[in-house]
Amino acid sequence: MAIFRQRALNEASSHGTSRFYHEDGPVSKYFGLNVLDLDKMRKYMSQEAYEAVLASVKDGAKLDRGLANEIAAGMMTWAMEMGATHYTHLFQPLTDSTAEKHEAFISFKNGKAFEKFNGSALVQQEPDASSFPNGGLRNTFEARGYSAWDPSSPVFIMDGTLCIPSVFVAYTGEALDTKVPNLKSLHALSEAAASVVNLFDENVKAVKVNLGIEQEYFVVDESLYNARMDLRMTGRTVIGHTSAKDQQLEDHYFGAIPSRVNSFMKDFETEAYKLGILLMTRHNEVAPNQFECAPVFCDSIKAIDQNMMLMIVMQKVAERHHLKVILHEKPFDGVNGSGKHCNWSIVTDTGVNLLSPGKTPTKNLQFLSFYASVLRAVHKHNYLLMSTVATLGNSYRLGGDEAPPAVMSVFSGSTLYDVFKSIMEMDEVTESESSNLESIKIVNSIPEIFPDNTDRNRTSTFAFTGNRFEFRAVGASQNVATSVYVLNTAVAESLREFRAEVDALEAAGEERAAAVMNVVRKFITEARDIMFEGNGYSKEWELESQRRGLRAIKNVAEAYEVYHEPQTIELFDKMGVLAPNEVEARFEILNETYVKKLQIEARVIGDMCLNHVIPAAVKYQNVLIENIKGLKDIFGDEAYMNYCSSEIDTLKQISTYVNRISSDVQALVEARKKANRIEAIAERAKAYSQDVKDMMDKVRLSADNLEMLIDDEMWPLPKYRELLFF
Repeated sequence: MAIFRQRALNEASSHGTSRFYHEDGPVSKYFGLNVLDLDKMRKYMSQEAYEAVLASVKDGAKLDRGLANEIAAGMMTWAMEMGATHYTHLFQPLTDSTAEKHEAFISFKNGKAFEKFNGSALVQQEPDASSFPNGGLRNTFEARGYSAWDPSSPVFIMDGTLCIPSVFVAYTGEALDTKVPNLKSLHALSEAAASVVNLFDENVKAVKVNLGIEQEYFVVDESLYNARMDLRMTGRTVIGHTSAKDQQLEDHYFGAIPSRVNSFMKDFETEAYKLGILLMTRHNEVAPNQFECAPVFCDSIKAIDQNMMLMIVMQKVAERHHLKVILHEKPFDGVNGSGKHCNWSIVTDTGVNLLSPGKTPTKNLQFLSFYASVLRAVHKHNYLLMSTVATLGNSYRLGGDEAPPAVMSVFSGSTLYDVFKSIMEMDEVTESESSNLESIKIVNSIPEIFPDNTDRNRTSTFAFTGNRFEFRAVGASQNVATSVYVLNTAVAESLREFRAEVDALEAAGEERAAAVMNVVRKFITEARDIMFEGNGYSKEWELESQRRGLRAIKNVAEAYEVYHEPQTIELFDKMGVLAPNEVEARFEILNETYVKKLQIEARVIGDMCLNHVIPAAVKYQNVLIENIKGLKDIFGDEAYMNYCSSEIDTLKQISTYVNRISSDVQALVEARKKANRIEAIAERAKAYSQDVKDMMDKVRLSADNLEMLIDDEMWPLPKYRELLFF
């Protein structure tokens, strides 16, 4: 066996099971230990300062900078008591990850050291804006950008550093992150949703979004991971033949968690609990060595921040266990990939879930108003929503027999679907028939819908699950903020139009109940093409969705063109979420990121084939040649016909694949060079998505075939059976 692979396997077999982050007592004893929540703040600042922070968190009130010094001093005191020596603004640039620049509390005066953290440092930092993706919003020589504290998410301690959740904007004010448009989308949604709720309840002043993010991931042994250049450089195996056994027996799903992984899970959960992340679920997923964890629902901004923290914590803790967490959407060919399931709901400031059906006609009508508005929003902007999950990593999953399908559909469940069909088929309600709510028979006929009165449909991209929608298409490595703010914005637009149409009907003399019901019917009818109750993986749905005019994501680079469509630009602009130049910047960044990632993958597969696969193949060829020569020396020409025909056949096959890889890698290099000469980034991305990606597939096919021909002792890379069953 190749030396490096053998060494990795030996090291992997020596790694044991142990705990490193154990805490005594129940979780409640140390939950939130590393978080400066509102209750703890009372101890570290005056009542005035505390109330200012409270108003900012609860009501979005602007923080008085005059109190910032006192708040900062309180934060530093708490942080130092917790052992922190530095602080950082933790923000989410347009990289699907987080960024941080650590500053020490230490300061000097008259040769003496002392700790200092003032209000200006709390409120604002100045990272380099040109070094992050900016889509042309900043020039290379214009480096100034600002990160600013976001009080809606609590500060916390991680690795001895006070982390301050923040937004990131350019010197000229444009959003350079995912949080700013998310906050703006929440504001737009709150205003629009509150106006619709007020048709039924005038006491509601605001609405928030709750989010529950299920996180899927793979775990592999650290030694085996390090022996695979492709995993280290790209997060996935660019070559590798499928294992004889993988997920076909369905025995891994919900099976007993392996002891070594279970110890790792307990450790990262312990650290997550200290950060206030209320993880509730852990289990084996479908593919071997694939797992999932899920937290309790909470405010969407907090949920997204915590998911980003969780990914960091998981990877840090895994290192102590000599494991590697893989968050790539498709690290192994032939088995299910990983995603994030975003459970999205909207809740009033009075605690009412607007996507939960009620027991009275009024509550049912309210529920229908919001459900219809969400349906219409998803239908109108279905391709834009799908484009938010169209990344290189997720492209290896889209359209396969695993979540997500490449086309948007909404699953409602048989009970609700029957209700919607009745609504669409109902005759117009006359004024005399609609003098009160009770006269609208369709409202009264809605059965009481319990949270589990609708089955789950794992083949649906956007499924209703009783009191929320589950957007199943987001990739495991992605920051869900982009998908969430697009969804928020689309629903806000739909709700604004819902209220406007109800007001217009009321102004024309219709009773409110009849007006609401008429708009509900109109919105559901307009969105009927997005509703599908069947198998989203089936060929029938692929053909049916085309007939309905729903666009599927067939090419990632082409999907990004939706950002140039007038409907998209108008949506973001009129809802105050992104200005046209900010939309254009995101279009540029998406294409640029796609090109760079695929470029890295293309270089890696070429490197691995030329420097690992072909040398191993040639080495085995020489073994076969010596064997054939030896047989000929003994048996003469008879050897070719009777004793070494299989060796000769194998030798021919290996030679064919070696020559094919050599020529295909050269063609791959030329395809990259040709694509790189294309000046327009969008056209370059399309060239990469077609020509470069196609050549990579050809190279992989030959390499994977060689893996099955070459002596196992000579193959230099850990195989799937070793990576997935360590």
